[in-house]
Amino acid sequence: MDLMQLITSQLSGGVMDQLAQQVGGSKEQTQSATQGILSTLIGAMAKNTAQKDGAAGLFNALEKDHDGSLLDNIGDFLNPEKPNPVSERATNGIGILNHLLGDKGDAISKMIGQQSGLSQQKTMGLMSTLAPILMATLGKQKQQQGFDVGSLVGLLSNNKQNISQNNQLSGFMRLLDMDGDGSAMDDAMGILGKLFGRKK
Repeated sequence: MDLMQLITSQLSGGVMDQLAQQVGGSKEQTQSATQGILSTLIGAMAKNTAQKDGAAGLFNALEKDHDGSLLDNIGDFLNPEKPNPVSERATNGIGILNHLLGDKGDAISKMIGQQSGLSQQKTMGLMSTLAPILMATLGKQKQQQGFDVGSLVGLLSNNKQNISQNNQLSGFMRLLDMDGDGSAMDDAMGILGKLFGRKK
């Protein structure tokens, strides 16, 4: 099961146009940044669930707050003028990002923004929108497939391997693991440049 493909299918056609309008960037910029953001978040989830407490925490969050119903009303979710289609906890993108990325969210949004052409602020906004969509996708698959904790860990691990085969995950995991010194930042920028098809 390819999570990237599942989410991309949810964002096809007019939904991506709507997402780009919400973010305030072009469709091409938004698509490029979306690829990087989803790879980062899936990698972060796989890393977190490698620990027993992390796996249980994600499973419990899906049980309580993310049943996948957001995907049935994704147009309303992306429309700030419409009432929130699901619970506030299910759409709390900043909370999800803080849990997954910790204090590295700003650095990651800056790097992905620089490579996609979006500002850091717009990239962070896109990240906070995509995080609940990823959680909703996982929640829906959990319900449909009857996942237990082990199945969830296996799903994320397999997707981590899929991204790694596309030479993406190693760069994004370096972003998640970086210690903040200039050298690591430069290395990560070089890897992101390759991902987005640009030379450093």
